[in-house]
Amino acid sequence: MAWRFCEAGDPEAKGVVERLIQFLETSFEPGRQFSGPLDFQEQLDRWFERRANVRTHRALRERPIDRLAEERGSLRALPERTPDVHRRFVLRVPPQPYVRIDTVDYSLDPELVGRRVEIVATQRRIRGRALDSGEVACDHERTFARHRTLTALDHARALRTLRGDPAEVEVETRPLSAYDRLIPA
Repeated sequence: MAWRFCEAGDPEAKGVVERLIQFLETSFEPGRQFSGPLDFQEQLDRWFERRANVRTHRALRERPIDRLAEERGSLRALPERTPDVHRRFVLRVPPQPYVRIDTVDYSLDPELVGRRVEIVATQRRIRGRALDSGEVACDHERTFARHRTLTALDHARALRTLRGDPAEVEVETRPLSAYDRLIPA
């Protein structure tokens, strides 16, 4: 067994996967808006139930929903315990306390610089804990946008304090009645 890299735009080599993606791009995505990955998945599931699984597939010459009922009989039962599929790794917190997962940098607690932390990357969250004390190193909502830097507010404040930067500037809060006097209605 070995890697096989297909040429770009070669749907016969890439098979069913590329055709399914093209089908989704042309039949499902146009004209829709999504508030996030979960909304996308919910809309996609509803669309498959109502439209995609009830059409007669050209290559199969039957409906996918009928094929699913047939294949369920040959499937094994799921294991009792769900396998751990999250990405886990251990690292020493660098002087610039960030960890890069895919192309996104997530902030770590700067007070843990030099200590080892375990990072757990799930589909929805990035979490980290110090191995020696169990302190929380980070807890971020995962983003799949590329080349972003996510910094938790408490991490930014702690980093500023450790570097000896001046404290945050107090901003005056005026009552809204002051603006009402300046701008006649």
